[in-house]
Amino acid sequence: MTIPTASTPPAASAASMTYRCPADGSRAPVESLAWHCPTCGGPWDLDFIPSSPVPLNSLTGRENSLWRYEEALPLAGPAAGVTLGEGRTPLIPLTDSISAKLDFLMPTLSFKDRGAVMLAELARRLGPGRVARVVADSSGNAGTAVAAYCARTRLPCTVYVPEATSPKKTEQIRAHGAHVTLVPGDREATAVAARAAADQPGTFYASHVHNPYFLHGTKTYVYELWEDLGGRLPDTVVVPVGNGTLLLGAWLAIGELHAQGLITGRPALIAVQAKAVSPLAAAFRAGAHDLPGDTPSHTPPPTLAEGIAIPRPPRAAQILRAVRESGGTFLTVTEDQLRTAQLDLAARGLFVEPTGVACWAAMMAQPPQEGRTSVVPLCGAGAKTGLAAQ
Repeated sequence: MTIPTASTPPAASAASMTYRCPADGSRAPVESLAWHCPTCGGPWDLDFIPSSPVPLNSLTGRENSLWRYEEALPLAGPAAGVTLGEGRTPLIPLTDSISAKLDFLMPTLSFKDRGAVMLAELARRLGPGRVARVVADSSGNAGTAVAAYCARTRLPCTVYVPEATSPKKTEQIRAHGAHVTLVPGDREATAVAARAAADQPGTFYASHVHNPYFLHGTKTYVYELWEDLGGRLPDTVVVPVGNGTLLLGAWLAIGELHAQGLITGRPALIAVQAKAVSPLAAAFRAGAHDLPGDTPSHTPPPTLAEGIAIPRPPRAAQILRAVRESGGTFLTVTEDQLRTAQLDLAARGLFVEPTGVACWAAMMAQPPQEGRTSVVPLCGAGAKTGLAAQ
C-alpha cells in the first residue's frame, strides 16, 4: 500500500476524478458510490493534485472557512457550496515550544467538521438523483459532524454508533435531524453494520475512513498552521491516531506544500495512541509495515480516549509509512495521563474531551526539546463527554 501523496495523476475536474485503490490499483468513478475497492475491500485514495499553489499573500480577504484553500481542494470552484464556517481555529501557546490548535472550536465542537464538509458537498454535487440517503458510522464526533452538514444540505442521514456512545453525542446527532442507530458491541461492530447499509442502492457512505475526500478536508489543518505561522510549519506535528484521518490528511498537506516549494523541509509526525488500544504503536515498534492479517477480532479494552480506540484501522499501512517517512514516531498515553492532561488544560481555561487531550498528555511526558517547536491539536470539546472519571 502507498500513502496518498501529491504525486498522484491530476484529474481534469471533480466530475471526472476517480477513486484508486493504493493496494492493487483498482479504480472506480466517484459517481459510482463505490465505497471500497471491489478486489481487496480496502479504502480508496483519490487521483488529485492541487491545481496551483495556495497563494499565502492573497488569503487575507478570502472566506473564513475551509474553502479559502480552494486550490488545494478536489471540490473547489467558483460555486463551492456547503459551509458552516469551519476551520480557522485559534493557535495558542502552551509552553515556549509547544502550541495548541483549538479544533474543538469547530461548529460541531470537533475537528471532524474538516472532513465532513467535504463528504456532504460531494454528496450534494452527485445530486438527489444518485444520492437518496447518507449513512455514517462513528464513535460520536464524526457522526455528529456528518449529521450537521447533511442537515445543512438537506440530505437524509443515518448514523450508526456503539451503544456505549456518550448520550451527549447521540443527543447532538439527533438534534441535527439524523436517525441514530445504536449498535451492540464495539466500534468495529458499528462499522460492520453501517457498511451493510451502505451497500443499499442510492446510499452515499460518508465514511471518514474509506472515503479519501475526508482526508482532503482534514489536510486543511496543516494548511492553516502554514498560514498561521507565516509560510512555515513547526518541527513536529503531533496528532492523535485511531483511524488516522487527521494524520494522513496532515501528511497529504505536507507533501503538497513541499512539492510546490512552499516549505523547505517536512516536519516529523508524532502519532499518539491510548496505551490500552495501541495496535499501530506496537506494529511501529516491531518494525512492521502493516497490522498482522491473522489477528483475531476482539473487543478492545475500555479507554477514556474512545475516539481513537480502533483495534484494526483500515489504513494502518498508510499510517505506519507516513510516520516513518516523516522521521516521526509513536507515543502512547495511560488513562491516568489522560485524566491529568484534561485537568491541566482545564486549569488553563481549555475544557477538552479525553480523546482530544491525548497529544498534550503525550507531550507533557516528554523531556523539553530545546530549539524544536511542536503543535498539538485539541480535537473535541469537553462538553461532549464531561470530565473523565477519577
